[in-house]
Amino acid sequence: MSSLQEQLKAVQANSRVILNGKLAKAAHSKSLIFEPQAAAGQTYAEIYTVAREGFDELCTIDNRFRPFAAHIFSEESQQADRTQMTAEENAVLDKRVESFLHLAGARLQLMPAIKAIEWLIRRFRVHEFNTRTLITCFLPFHTIPVFVTLLSILPSNLPHEYRFLDPYIRSLTNPPIEVIVTQATNHRELLTTLSEYTLELGEKKHDYHAINMLWFSVMTQSVNAMIDKGRSGNKAIQLENTQKLLQQVTPALSRAMMMRQSWEIQMASYMPVLVLARKGRLNDAALVAFMDQLVSGWQTKTVDQGLLTLACLAYGRAAKPVTSRVAKALLKVDDLVGKFKKVNETQCVRKLANGTALAFVDRLSKKGSLRALHEVKAIILSGFLDQMQVKVVYKSLLLAAHKINDEVDPQGNIRKELASTLVSLAQLKDKNGDAIRAAIEEVDFNIEELELKLGAAIRPKLTITEGSDDMMEGVEAAAVEERPSLDSTLQQVEKLQPSKTSCLVQESGVFNDLCAVFLSAAIEQADLERFDAAPVLSRDQALSDAFYFSFYMRVWCGPYPTLAKVVALERVKNRIKESESAGVDLQAIALYTTVALSDPSKKVRRAAADLIAVLKATFKGSKVVWGSKDLYGASGFSNVMDSAASKSLLDSVLVPSLEEAVTHEDQIAIIISSALENSKVGDKKTRLAIFKYFCAHVTETPLLTVKLRLLGAINKIKSISGTYRTELLLDMLRSWASLTDTEATERAALESLDEKALDQAAVETVIPSQNDGLELLFQLIKDPQTRPTLVAAIFERITKMWSIMKSQAKLLTANVMLELSQTSGQGTAAVEAAGLLRNVDLTTDILLAFVDSLQYEDTRMATEVPANKRRRTSTAAQPASSNVISPEVHKTVKKMNFVLELVQGSKPENHPELLPSLFTTLSDIHHLRKLVGSELGYMQTLVLSSIGAMIPAYDSNKDLTIDASVGYGDILAACVQNSSSTQVTNEALLVVASLARTAPDVVLQSVMPIFTFMGSSVLRQADNYSQSVVKKTVQQVIPPLIATFRNKGRNLVASTKDLLASFVTAYEHIPPTRKREIFISLVENLGPDDFLFAVLAMFVDRYGATDEMFSFTSYIMSCFSVEIQLHSLIKFLDLVNDIFKPKPALSASLIGNDSDADKTALKQLTLLPHLLSNSRLKQEITALAERDDMESVKIRDSYAKLLEGILSMASNLKTKKALYTRCGDALAKLLNLLSIGEFIKSVDSLLERPDIGLRRKVLQALELRVDKESTGDPKSREALLAFLPQLTAVIRESDDMNYKHTAVTCVDKISEKYGKKDLDAVAAAAQTIAGDHCLGQSSQALRLMALLCLASLVDVLQDGIVPVLPVAIPKTLSYLEESLTGDKPNTELHNASYAFIAALAQHIPYMISGATLDRLLACSNLSAVSDLDAESARNRSHCLQLLAKLVDPKVLYTALCKDWTFAANCGFAAITEFLDILGLALDKHARTVVTKHVYTLFDIFTQTLDLRRMVATGEIKIELSVEQLEKIDNLIIQTALKMIYKLHDGTFRPVFSKLVEWGWSGLPKSDVSGRTLRLVSLYTFLDAFFEALKSIITNYGTYIIDSAGSILSATDFADDNQKLLWQRVVRTLTTCFKHDQDGFWQAPSHYNAVAPVLVEQFLHAASFDATEELIPAVVELAAAVDSQEHRKELNTSLLKHLESPAVAVRLAVIKCQQGLTERLEEEWLRGLAEMLPRISELQDDEDEGVERENARWIVGIEEKLGESLDSMLQ
Repeated sequence: MSSLQEQLKAVQANSRVILNGKLAKAAHSKSLIFEPQAAAGQTYAEIYTVAREGFDELCTIDNRFRPFAAHIFSEESQQADRTQMTAEENAVLDKRVESFLHLAGARLQLMPAIKAIEWLIRRFRVHEFNTRTLITCFLPFHTIPVFVTLLSILPSNLPHEYRFLDPYIRSLTNPPIEVIVTQATNHRELLTTLSEYTLELGEKKHDYHAINMLWFSVMTQSVNAMIDKGRSGNKAIQLENTQKLLQQVTPALSRAMMMRQSWEIQMASYMPVLVLARKGRLNDAALVAFMDQLVSGWQTKTVDQGLLTLACLAYGRAAKPVTSRVAKALLKVDDLVGKFKKVNETQCVRKLANGTALAFVDRLSKKGSLRALHEVKAIILSGFLDQMQVKVVYKSLLLAAHKINDEVDPQGNIRKELASTLVSLAQLKDKNGDAIRAAIEEVDFNIEELELKLGAAIRPKLTITEGSDDMMEGVEAAAVEERPSLDSTLQQVEKLQPSKTSCLVQESGVFNDLCAVFLSAAIEQADLERFDAAPVLSRDQALSDAFYFSFYMRVWCGPYPTLAKVVALERVKNRIKESESAGVDLQAIALYTTVALSDPSKKVRRAAADLIAVLKATFKGSKVVWGSKDLYGASGFSNVMDSAASKSLLDSVLVPSLEEAVTHEDQIAIIISSALENSKVGDKKTRLAIFKYFCAHVTETPLLTVKLRLLGAINKIKSISGTYRTELLLDMLRSWASLTDTEATERAALESLDEKALDQAAVETVIPSQNDGLELLFQLIKDPQTRPTLVAAIFERITKMWSIMKSQAKLLTANVMLELSQTSGQGTAAVEAAGLLRNVDLTTDILLAFVDSLQYEDTRMATEVPANKRRRTSTAAQPASSNVISPEVHKTVKKMNFVLELVQGSKPENHPELLPSLFTTLSDIHHLRKLVGSELGYMQTLVLSSIGAMIPAYDSNKDLTIDASVGYGDILAACVQNSSSTQVTNEALLVVASLARTAPDVVLQSVMPIFTFMGSSVLRQADNYSQSVVKKTVQQVIPPLIATFRNKGRNLVASTKDLLASFVTAYEHIPPTRKREIFISLVENLGPDDFLFAVLAMFVDRYGATDEMFSFTSYIMSCFSVEIQLHSLIKFLDLVNDIFKPKPALSASLIGNDSDADKTALKQLTLLPHLLSNSRLKQEITALAERDDMESVKIRDSYAKLLEGILSMASNLKTKKALYTRCGDALAKLLNLLSIGEFIKSVDSLLERPDIGLRRKVLQALELRVDKESTGDPKSREALLAFLPQLTAVIRESDDMNYKHTAVTCVDKISEKYGKKDLDAVAAAAQTIAGDHCLGQSSQALRLMALLCLASLVDVLQDGIVPVLPVAIPKTLSYLEESLTGDKPNTELHNASYAFIAALAQHIPYMISGATLDRLLACSNLSAVSDLDAESARNRSHCLQLLAKLVDPKVLYTALCKDWTFAANCGFAAITEFLDILGLALDKHARTVVTKHVYTLFDIFTQTLDLRRMVATGEIKIELSVEQLEKIDNLIIQTALKMIYKLHDGTFRPVFSKLVEWGWSGLPKSDVSGRTLRLVSLYTFLDAFFEALKSIITNYGTYIIDSAGSILSATDFADDNQKLLWQRVVRTLTTCFKHDQDGFWQAPSHYNAVAPVLVEQFLHAASFDATEELIPAVVELAAAVDSQEHRKELNTSLLKHLESPAVAVRLAVIKCQQGLTERLEEEWLRGLAEMLPRISELQDDEDEGVERENARWIVGIEEKLGESLDSMLQ
């Protein structure tokens, strides 16, 4: 049977079928929309209507919802019941539901989606059947209210991964994201669920931003946290943790990165991968796998973020190429290097760029990818790689060049491009170029061979140019479509006839053809010898014919491979060695060899050095100079050196420094320039000859490379022997300048040179001291045909020369530049000229010339105003002309604007001499305005800012003066007045401020209009700059203005009223943050002593007495010293008094004086108290008044005068109530300014005034002052204590109750603060207050104040208050009694009385007598049951608690004993308060005290225990409910136990015996009802007593055995009270049995006294529920008696009752047997043999209930015995 029950329970737990009606209704009430009460009553049809409406709206939003209308949202779905569906049907439904949730998740913030999901919850119970999917669907919105609603309907058995939501389900709060992340970190199930859900959405294209961001956030933070967690332990453990992490997250991240359906999921996956890469310490295999997966899936929208992730992954790898898959993907990215640059801003891409470049090189060599080559070049040039990486990549390119063959590159295009790339990279001038050149030198294969190999692939086909002579016909015929072999080409060359033309002639057509053959032949020595011996080169006639040497010279100076250059140098060297050169001077070869010494290749420089050495070795001096006739053509080259100069060039310049020249390509230029400028290297003539020779070749040579490299040395030399380089090279510059853009570009490109470098080198030949050179430069920049690049170079050269130009040259150049900048049609030249002038330092003379050139006579004539008059009068704005602006005017404005910009940009403070001219220009600008029709604000700003910068120089340099008669002030006033530009106004004001300081006479006549216009313009600006302008203007203009008025003897305030008015009027327009600062500055500079009062009065007059004005004016006032404030207040009062004079003076001009003088004065007097309230005034006046010096005397005099003024004004204005009130307020504030000591001195005289109201106000002010005084201030203490007698006199003598009340308040506060320092004075005051003059008065307010004051005085006086108490206590108790009489209690008097008594109880409790306490307790009883507020109850309770703790115990307990009857008659509240006080006293008092008063306490407790009886008999005339009686019983028990705990057994046992006797025999037996009720209370206490003390007092049961047996035997169950007593007695016995640990009840005397009586109670089972009291008592008794005999006897007695004909008796006994069997088990079943017959009989009992309980008894026995009773019952 038990097994079957368990199976049924398990089935029910796993079943979703709800059979219980209530549970079914509760399940139906689960709703996302409706309240549970409303949802429980809805039908499915009603729900479907709402849900279908939402579903239809979803379909209009997204058509993908429409298919669901056919099933889960169909009409038929209303009849669907999941509990009746098969497993297959439920699986299909699950898929549909989940598909809908996937799609609806993006719209959960829309009500239609919630309505639709409502149907899934209500009809299909998805919150139970699809819990995981539903929660995951809603999880992205975990912060909004609907998620909390979802939590409220979830089932209790949540999926494992979502059990962390349990606390939030219980509290119905939103879970924060941190909790979700923590769960995902520690439990992989949640992270897996969320990942699967998100990725499934992405694959279906159902994903949305919220779910993607949630997955992104959780995945990223979880991965980060898991990495941090996995870092503990040794390296092996950390590695294992990393592998576990990868196994967990890699599958999801891989799917996400490969998901092309959702770019947002891809983006979201990159951040976790970034975290893994940066913190995970992944190995190369993992990093490579991530990189491959990332590039395999990225798309256009994700490539940028993907590159960032890729860079981070690559950063953790070794320096290896990326995989082919990554390389292929990167190769498809548009603008890869540009994207790398963006990524590099946040993540270093060096390793990624390096790996990419290496992989691209590999792809180049294997696949022949040109794009890969271009990207490699771009990566190198981008600067991502360090030098070591650049070297590795370049070496890889070189190796790739070796590997590429015809299979990879059949057309040779790739090798050609690769060659071009290698060459261009090798020529880089930065650090990468150095690294590349180092790499070339480090390679372990023949780089020259590679150059020639690539050169053969890119070289021009062997064709003869058009126009060749007949001897080239054979070669031309040999040219075929395919490249001919080298052998056939050499055969053709060998057939050519010798050429008579030098290869350095500009048009040398045969050179290119021969050079191509030479480049091919240079690879093999045999081919080279064969080529060199060809007749066309005329090798034998090399010393007489220029062709041979010039051919090789052009090769080594050209853009050819290094090997070719080296071979060319060696060919010439070998030829010179072979021949006798004694008769020929090879100086031209030496010069061209110096060009080779500046070649970038060190091998070339080394070969050139060898050639120089051979030239020196073979030099013998000769007048025959090689190449002098035909080197540059038929005209020859006449500028040759003599033998001495030629020898000096070799011996002194070149040879000594050859090794140095080989080290670096730039070294030879330094060597040559240093040598030619060194006087030790030959004489001047020789050095000049060499210099001219070099310059001549620069001019004549057609090779730009030669020009450029030679100029590198020549341009370092200014002149030699008075011959400047400009003279020698001017023709070269003209020649170069004559080339067109196309020609120059083509020639530079032909030699692979930078055109810009050529331009710079050409123009650097000009030096500033050579006018011819400057003139040529000016001509070139003026010539529109000059190339723009050359023009730019010229301007750059002029800029560079500017600092070393002489003044005259600078002026000349500046004028040219100015003219050019203003010339239209010049384009680039005009822009460059303007830029040059802006960038160079212009001298004062130049600027003055520029400004003077601005004089525009036509404009001056048009204004028809003489110049001298214009400077003396205001230049007011004139209406703009309606005519079209003439070109001349436009040109003038443009030039003026430019020149003023130059002045402003040239540090005008360094050019103060321009000041007069600039003022003239400013005046001209004003007149130009009408012609232009514009304000020309920018130009005015330029002039004004420049003038402002110059003025300080006039202040520091006394030699500079400003003419005051010119009218500069009027011009500046016009700027302020007529300009709408804030910037112009600001600059003009700054100039005015500077002039006011430096030359005040210039501007003071124009100041007033300026300030007037300031109020309507600049003061309204909110920017910091405008405010600083205002501040500076005020600081520098106003002081000299005031000084002027003062010197002329004028009234300062009246004279400046307009100025003040302009500022005050502008107040409302000034930005709030600036107002205070501006007006403080204004007052400070005007003079606060003279103007502060006027400014304050004008403010309140204009804007009224508002809170804003009070705050603002008080702050302004507080910013000045005390003396100034007091003087200003006095003047302020004078101004107010002036208002009421018959003929007002100052007030009429400042604030007006219309017919309503009272209104004007009211505004001023309303302000006065606020001015007197500022904290600084109070603090400082207090400090100064206490000093004894001249300054303090002045302060006191001022204070006295101000006081006199206010009192006088108050006296005059008595008839005007509003004004008089304001005077009183001001007086009160004024009195508060003084220290307490000084204040009291003033009070002495004021208290003698007849005006009682004034005297009261004085005392009220004193009251407030006392509150603010510090207790530690001895002066304040002395002054106030000395004032107490005077206050006492006021209380005693005055008849005004309010006056007395104020005096008592003052006494209270003074005594509370300082009373303990003078107890006698306080005691005298207390005597007066407690007397008839105060406490005895009829005024309730005075009584209250007196009681509160006395309460305070008790604390102060302690024992010193005793003399007052005989009078005070009776009156207090009388007032307390009085407060509780009448219809409504007087709570204020009630609380005040208790406050006084509480103070007595706290400080002098021994003065509380029994009589006093009796009256107080009686009042408290009445108070407890009165209708008082909570505060009154707290005050009474506080007082009684103090009494309970502190009053003498004897007095207290006696009073309580007397008070009980009255308290009980008052009611429940009084009774409970009585018991609370008693309990508090028992808690407080020691054991000895309680023992001493035990019998008094016994009397109290017997009275309280008798309450039930006395209420029932009417002795106490109140009504108490059963609940109230129960509460009172509990309080009595708790209180009694507190007493018992403090008593010894010897003390308490007699008391206990007496208590039992009191309960059992204290009343006559005839009073059955009274005895019963008293015993109910007694046994209620005894039950709690035995339960509380347990086994300690078991033997106290002796005292109750007899009474308990008698009660049980004689109970009349028809009487409710007796039945209640029976229950209490049985409970008491049960408690006593339960805690018997000493075998007390096992004693036969004790057992026999109660056991039979208890068993007999079963006969009355029909009258009560035996299971409540009787059965537990019998069970506990059987358990307590550890005697088989007693138990057998008990069992026998019980079995006898089974024969009873009463069913209730049999049932009760059977249940008792069940309880005994359960409790005692086998101990009780020892009597089973005796039980079996009865059990067997009961199986056939006539009552089914008896049979059922008997069966349960049998089951219980079988469980305990472990065997069946069937055989025993046969």
